[in-house]
Amino acid sequence: MKVVALAGGIGAGKLLRGLVRAVEPEDVTAIVNTGDDFTLHGLRICPDLDSVTYWLGGRADRDRGWGRAGETFRTLEEVRALGGRAWFGLGDLDLATHLVRTQMLDEGRSLSEVTDRLRRSFGVRPRLLPMTDDGVETRIEC
Repeated sequence: MKVVALAGGIGAGKLLRGLVRAVEPEDVTAIVNTGDDFTLHGLRICPDLDSVTYWLGGRADRDRGWGRAGETFRTLEEVRALGGRAWFGLGDLDLATHLVRTQMLDEGRSLSEVTDRLRRSFGVRPRLLPMTDDGVETRIEC
């Protein structure tokens, strides 16, 4: 049985982790939200793609519910101490994901290609697709 799931955020990663216990992981394709993606410190950050990847790759921080297990925040603490923008919980291990993603995007690869490369690096067997390869950001103006 082939399954396509629309996914977004931390809850999606947990749901998909359960789904791949009931369905062969290679038969699952998750189309993941990119409406919350943004650029910070010159890095392209895709929180939902990362959360799903970390959960399916067995690297999610189960206590916090987001980010990587064993994460440290020394870089973020230093950014804050130097007066930089530090509102996003950017961990040191997570930073590596954003550095590699940004490098590959800058080399001309699509977000789908980058996501597939990262998925395989984390040992994730289901296929992950961003909802679009185009840059999309959610903004609320009040």
